[in-house]
Amino acid sequence: MTTPLAPLLVAGVGNIFLADDAFGPEVIRALDRCPLPPGVRVKDFGIRGLDLAYELLDGYRTAVLVDAAPRGHRPGTLSLIEPELPATTAAAAPPEAHGMDPARVLALAAHLGDGPLPRVLLLACEPEVRPTGDEDVTAGLSAPVREAVDRAVTALHTMVPALLADPAATPRLGRPEESAEPCPAGLPHGTTDGTQDR
Repeated sequence: MTTPLAPLLVAGVGNIFLADDAFGPEVIRALDRCPLPPGVRVKDFGIRGLDLAYELLDGYRTAVLVDAAPRGHRPGTLSLIEPELPATTAAAAPPEAHGMDPARVLALAAHLGDGPLPRVLLLACEPEVRPTGDEDVTAGLSAPVREAVDRAVTALHTMVPALLADPAATPRLGRPEESAEPCPAGLPHGTTDGTQDR
């Protein structure tokens, strides 16, 4: 008899060798010391976009992706975004299976699956240091992004119980600062709705 799958996935994404892009994996590491409640699967996917796409098809009701995403805010600002999920179009060409851009991962999951995707939220952090090419290996987070790791853990401990109780809930970040001109930065169209920053 198999154990039922957790209803909620918290997925860290990002490259630990590319400065502030390591935000997602660092948050997952911090959750090891401060675990989320039962009913949550917490996993660092790094840059394994294909693995995450398949994971999103595993029956979760809700998935929270944790990533660094430039949106034009002060470095270290946390944003909660609910991207518009792509439609499943079997006739379309397969999306790119490499890399870890959240929009591409969602498009790939929609292409691979034969049912609806879970509700997806993105807990994003504004980076300060963004390497410009593959040759730029810069380990370690900048100071404002490092400080945001603990705030992200606190935010997840607030959001996750609300989402477990009601997968359609609209969790709030503390100290919301609505942005008049959000910069979705590679996320699917429609991500500006329901966006909160702190």
